[in-house]
Amino acid sequence: MTTPWFPTMAMRNKALEIGERLRATYHAEGPARGHTARLPAVDEVVLTFLSQSTTDINSWRGYQALKARYPNWAAMAAAPVSEIEATIRLCGLARQKAPRIKAFLQRLREERGELSLEFLRALPPDEALAYLQSFHGIGRKTASCVLLFSLDMPAMPVDTHVLRVARRLELIPPKTSAEQAHDLLESLLPEEWYLPFHVNMIAHGRQTCTARRPACERCPIYDLCPYGQRLLAERAA
Repeated sequence: MTTPWFPTMAMRNKALEIGERLRATYHAEGPARGHTARLPAVDEVVLTFLSQSTTDINSWRGYQALKARYPNWAAMAAAPVSEIEATIRLCGLARQKAPRIKAFLQRLREERGELSLEFLRALPPDEALAYLQSFHGIGRKTASCVLLFSLDMPAMPVDTHVLRVARRLELIPPKTSAEQAHDLLESLLPEEWYLPFHVNMIAHGRQTCTARRPACERCPIYDLCPYGQRLLAERAA
């Protein structure tokens, strides 16, 4: 029988120590993308749609292309899907992304009477999260990014880097899914740590704890990583 996972004090202390060291190493404090500006929540949704299965540079270029073509999101919501698709073609998967973005904007305008998500600030975080996830194409990570980066609400976005590094550090069980990891990691950290922990885990996953051939020999948290210790022992054998 598998031992139930529980966020012990030792695990919480380990997560905080990891967070402290990663912040001292990478100094990341904002969204782990090609820009540092805090975007309005609707813009963050659009950008996150664009970022799916492409690079940060391409998604930011696609976002800028939309902002240059349309004076506001209402104008884009009224535009033909084919026109939106052509505008964001450089992002890849434009045929999927264009109708999803348009549908998101249209539904939001129909339900709220305006293209704004600022009303979410007045909701409990779990209700705000659920509302965002009710839109087609918006999953837990996207919704969490919007809450964390644009609305100053507590959420822990989990992407492939965060998931991989957290598993290797054994902060979460080895077979934990990305969906499960959001809640587990949130339970390990104080809310004020969600943003720095998230962005520095991504930096660590990109620069050091890569999917292939992680650089364990220069890892700032090697002594806290069972995976890294096993890997270096295997390399030395």
